[in-house]
Amino acid sequence: MSPRTPEPFATPRLEALPLRVEYADEMAAVLADPALYAFTGGAPENPEALRARYARQTAGSPDPDELWWNWVLRAGDGLVGYVQATVRGDRAEIAWVVGVPWQGKGYAREAAGGLVAHLHGAGVTAVVAHIHPEHAASAAVAAGAGLARTGEWEDGEERWRLVF
Repeated sequence: MSPRTPEPFATPRLEALPLRVEYADEMAAVLADPALYAFTGGAPENPEALRARYARQTAGSPDPDELWWNWVLRAGDGLVGYVQATVRGDRAEIAWVVGVPWQGKGYAREAAGGLVAHLHGAGVTAVVAHIHPEHAASAAVAAGAGLARTGEWEDGEERWRLVF
């Protein structure tokens, strides 16, 4: 794993584009529904706050042994969400978010599965996600991407894992 900036990848319906600060305005609208934060906490960010966060994320981790790989998801001509991976060595912790208007269409499952395949192709041998115990949709996404419950818990979330 050497590139500080992730490579783009695609699935049948989605393009995963490396995060850029310029996506903040459009992503602020994608992430604007407070329902997105029911299980993760937090609240929607305005475009300025999102630009600042994206600037930090695209600058990369201050730890040279850790990579922050972030992608926005494009379906057709608009953004619909994001996926991300924190990569240390050959292991990655992943997350995904799809905006409320695009939920229920299989985009999250497709994005998470594409991300797992992309990471495996880049040399990752183990993938972990943390899922809130009441978030059935995220559990289904994780299972669809090949991850399985571990019975291990961290900060009130269950760890799901896939080892290649």
